[in-house]
Amino acid sequence: MSIPGVEKEGKYIYRIKKTGNMRVDAIVLADYETIDEEAIEQLKNVATLPGIVKAAYAMPDIHWGYGFPIGGVAAFDLEDGIISPGGVGFDINCGVRMLVVDGNSDIVKKNLESLIKRIYESVPVGVGETSDLRFSKNDFKKIVEQGVRKVIEMGYGTEEDLLRIEDRGTLEDCDFSDVSEEAYERGKDELGTLGAGNHFIEIQLVEEVYDEEIASVFGIKKGDITILIHTGSRGFGHQIATDYIKYMRDNLKDHNKNLPDKQLINAPFKSEWGQAYYSAMNCAANYAFANRQIITHMIRKAFKSVVGMNVRLVYDVAHNIAKVEEYEIDGRKRKVIVHRKGATRAFGPGNPALPEVFKKTGQPVIIPGSMGTASYILVGTKKAEEITFGSTAHGAGRALGRREATRELSVNHVLKELESKGIKIMAKSKKGIVEEAPEAYKNVDKVVQIVDEIGISLKIAKCTPLGVVKG
Repeated sequence: MSIPGVEKEGKYIYRIKKTGNMRVDAIVLADYETIDEEAIEQLKNVATLPGIVKAAYAMPDIHWGYGFPIGGVAAFDLEDGIISPGGVGFDINCGVRMLVVDGNSDIVKKNLESLIKRIYESVPVGVGETSDLRFSKNDFKKIVEQGVRKVIEMGYGTEEDLLRIEDRGTLEDCDFSDVSEEAYERGKDELGTLGAGNHFIEIQLVEEVYDEEIASVFGIKKGDITILIHTGSRGFGHQIATDYIKYMRDNLKDHNKNLPDKQLINAPFKSEWGQAYYSAMNCAANYAFANRQIITHMIRKAFKSVVGMNVRLVYDVAHNIAKVEEYEIDGRKRKVIVHRKGATRAFGPGNPALPEVFKKTGQPVIIPGSMGTASYILVGTKKAEEITFGSTAHGAGRALGRREATRELSVNHVLKELESKGIKIMAKSKKGIVEEAPEAYKNVDKVVQIVDEIGISLKIAKCTPLGVVKG
């Protein structure tokens, strides 16, 4: 395979020099054989957007997405740059949270089926599934403006949890008045639900530890049982993205008239529409943090009732978000709005945004695999801050589209494969099992090897799946 204009710059590092309307180069951090040509075209389009700085970046799990590629990172100047819903994605603050179980792993393994069943019964899963939890509109407003802080106040966790969530589970620049009534209606009954697609809850075993000292700071060791929660802002975030794409299309026609792709619709960050979207997006991000916190509460109750064990939070990371951050660019410090779409923040040691517990190590980074494959916990680095705006990969990245997967694979094939590995599964949808089959994704081991070798996040531990709950 040969992609025109892609030049090798180092092992797993490729550059596409700016041509035509590109304002900056595009940089791809990947195994050349897995680079998706359509996604590269999208990355080149991102490089044409106003105010972009340094380069448009692609992580090793890059694949085609809405407007921006998934696995894409781009930063825009605060004064003359833009903010784009397509650069965040429809599932705002889709992210992943890792928990660790205090207790004997053999007891968990013996009770695995009961635990999976209890979690499946406790956490509503599937498309459009609603929760039994009901919040007044005023409480809902407080949750989306205050995030995890508010749901902990309501009894869904402890103060200690806040230190182990990106931005302590609360993004401040948000106002519920920037959220439509439609978004509220879609979101009001979905707090505490998993959803469908690639969302999951997985019980895992820490199989390998690469750095015991840092793993100890993170609170994990070899042989521990961990739990991953992968979900986001549900219908609430999707409606906010839908609303603001329409608002920008209707109200910023002149600004967006020369876009290479209409899915790159955007607003100047400092404009009225740019600030309104940023506020609404932060509301959705807070909703997602709160959603994962409430699901954590449900999982804690399940483990307590089935095996009498406590469950601690390791860390929670967002991987669909736009954030204002400060970096040294061309010899001076500048504030930029960093879009991470299918990319994880990876701040290194000493970063002022990190709580004291992670100041010496750097932040935990969680890269989940596909169903039936390993997941990894890594640590952020200074190198990531220097070369990728503090960003790394977010997962394996799709190799087959959902339709392709359902055409090429069968439910029985996937279930037999999971059974052969001793993995228990409970899922709402057979179609969902096929769409999320391991064969539908790239090799997560390779993705993690690449980010580790480049140095934008370093391997700390590998976890293998025991049981999974899916929508």
